[in-house]
Amino acid sequence: MWREFFADLRAQKLRTSLTVLGIAWGTVAVVVLLAFGVGLERQTKKRFHGLGDRIVILFGGRTTKSFAGFGDGRPIRLRPDDVQLLAREVAEIEFISPEFITQSARVRRGVKAASPAVTGILPVYGFMRNIIAEAGGRFINDRDVAERRRVAVLGDELATLLFGDAAPVGQQVFLGDTPFTVVGVMRPKLQNSSYQQRDKDRIFIPATTHYALFGNRFLNNIVYRARSSEVTKQAERRVYETMARTYKFDPLDKDALGFWDTSEWETRFEKMFVAFNVFFAIVGSFTLLVGGIGVANIMYIVVRERTREIGVRRAVGATRADIMRQFFAEALIIVTMGAMLGLLLSFGLVAALGGLPIKEFVGVPTISPMVLVATLALLAAVAFAAGLMPARRAAALDPVEALRT
Repeated sequence: MWREFFADLRAQKLRTSLTVLGIAWGTVAVVVLLAFGVGLERQTKKRFHGLGDRIVILFGGRTTKSFAGFGDGRPIRLRPDDVQLLAREVAEIEFISPEFITQSARVRRGVKAASPAVTGILPVYGFMRNIIAEAGGRFINDRDVAERRRVAVLGDELATLLFGDAAPVGQQVFLGDTPFTVVGVMRPKLQNSSYQQRDKDRIFIPATTHYALFGNRFLNNIVYRARSSEVTKQAERRVYETMARTYKFDPLDKDALGFWDTSEWETRFEKMFVAFNVFFAIVGSFTLLVGGIGVANIMYIVVRERTREIGVRRAVGATRADIMRQFFAEALIIVTMGAMLGLLLSFGLVAALGGLPIKEFVGVPTISPMVLVATLALLAAVAFAAGLMPARRAAALDPVEALRT
């Protein structure tokens, strides 16, 4: 079988080479498109987790229903006491922090200044929002909050703007006219979404210090995390009921409070990327299908050219299964050669693309095990379809008619 295949290969070098290249190009299309899909999905998830893992951001809203003697259109504004109330009443909440935000104060060091979002929070906020201090520094701690210390943690880009290459930790910055000691700088992180300002441009101070300095009576929002993703919706209902009792609004009034459940958004992103990957697989599959049609056409031509040979083999005792096995194996060899070439080209192309400065936007193209399994499954289907039909036709030839050809 191998001898006959390579004899035919030598006789029809151009035809076989073009067929192999068709399969190789289809393989490259499938692998590279799916690799880009996997890389983009991973990069988007990483950037999305820059906002926080499984956190819920609670905003005040405006009532749309009359309730207990109060008219509609009443604003619901969150207060610092709501944090302790929710932590006490809603058992499903594991971590919770208020968030004061003001942009009315400039942060300066010498002649360098900026107007970042000055954010007052509790220590657990850093854990929930994935704000990790660089080595040599720290985040806000409980003593900072209890003693209303004038300490600050800078976003990495804000620190670069104010200090350049100098070490910020232990140095002072002025928040308005008030000096603050820098105790930490945020480790750089990917973040593709925010509700005020990216963390890299913020300055974080203790919530008690923020209240004492700016006198805000109301919170911008509350950040909390449920004990598990399974109880997140239950926690949301309990929060709504608790706040409805406190502020006297209808618990069914869905506009009185606003919730941003990041885990829910992440689930939506996962579904969207499943659709993207299916689309990429379909596009690549059509390219591979064209290559498979080329293999089938070539095998039909081979059957027609070797009809007399088939008649001779049948006359000397070859069975239909022998003939079918021979042509099916030749089609399989062609597809295997194309697949191997395509995979080698794909690995090289993905490695080359990974070195381009596109990681921040589309991530690193990755040939994951799932991509390989999907590609090999498609190749197996193409090889089976492209080889079976010509092989059956060869096996179905009548020996007498074949000898007359």
